[in-house]
Amino acid sequence: MNSATDFQGWAHARQERIETLLQTLLPAPEIAPQRLHQAMRYAVLGAGKRVRPLLAFAAGELAQADPERAAIAGAAVELIHAYSLVHDDLPCMDDDVLRRGRPTCHVEYDEATALLVGDALQSLAFQLVSEYRLAADASTQLEMVKLLAVASGSRGMAGGQAIDLDAVGKTLSVPELEFMHIHKTGALIRAAALLGARCGNGLDDKALAQVDHFAKCIGLAFQVVDDVLDAEAPTATLGKTAGKDARQGKPTYVSALGVAQSKAFAAELRNDALKALDGLGERALRLRQLADFIVLRKF
Repeated sequence: MNSATDFQGWAHARQERIETLLQTLLPAPEIAPQRLHQAMRYAVLGAGKRVRPLLAFAAGELAQADPERAAIAGAAVELIHAYSLVHDDLPCMDDDVLRRGRPTCHVEYDEATALLVGDALQSLAFQLVSEYRLAADASTQLEMVKLLAVASGSRGMAGGQAIDLDAVGKTLSVPELEFMHIHKTGALIRAAALLGARCGNGLDDKALAQVDHFAKCIGLAFQVVDDVLDAEAPTATLGKTAGKDARQGKPTYVSALGVAQSKAFAAELRNDALKALDGLGERALRLRQLADFIVLRKF
């Protein structure tokens, strides 16, 4: 079995595992308030690449973590990610009607329900990282809660979204784009890797810093590839409205660098990410393979 096939099998097994876990963790659709719980499940289940949980699993393997702990950490980050997509699609934000190949949450339900879906998914994520034992000691787990909170808030994803909204119609330099996306996209990707790593006890501070640098590079690469795909791939492939960034006047890596240079920049970030893992041995294999998956993906 070649390494690509091996990675596909590894990833598919963990995507199925996280899907089953999310089905269990989300409130059942018949529990009141039924419409809210149905909408939460609609927003989370049955779609998505589950890149963030995969990063948690891969970093957990590096740190010799219990896979069950890494799964909960990955699920928590995925819930935050799903909430961000629901809110991002609202008319007051990006006003999109298609997500993951089907109507967005506010189209399928309504705007008020979609707003509450995001609120409830965020709360559930923090319930998970406080309810389940994820680390060897309470102080480490408290740091994990803080890490997820910072990555989700004004110094992370929410702050990046605010910068993104303010930037519509403006021209941003590459450093300004990096600052925005380190927050908007990168913060949760870094959180996924670091939470997975902290579920184990096999890494010292130096190794944790290496994982963080890897995730910072790959988080930016993820966004660069997203911008390229938005410019090149059709809606049917993306599962969301293609070309919308350009029509809305949003600054992107493609608008700043062009397609060819953006692809080169993504490759450079991938190389930097892989270099960050030097010295971590075979246990970092899945992280290396995820770097390839993120940069070379077509959707």
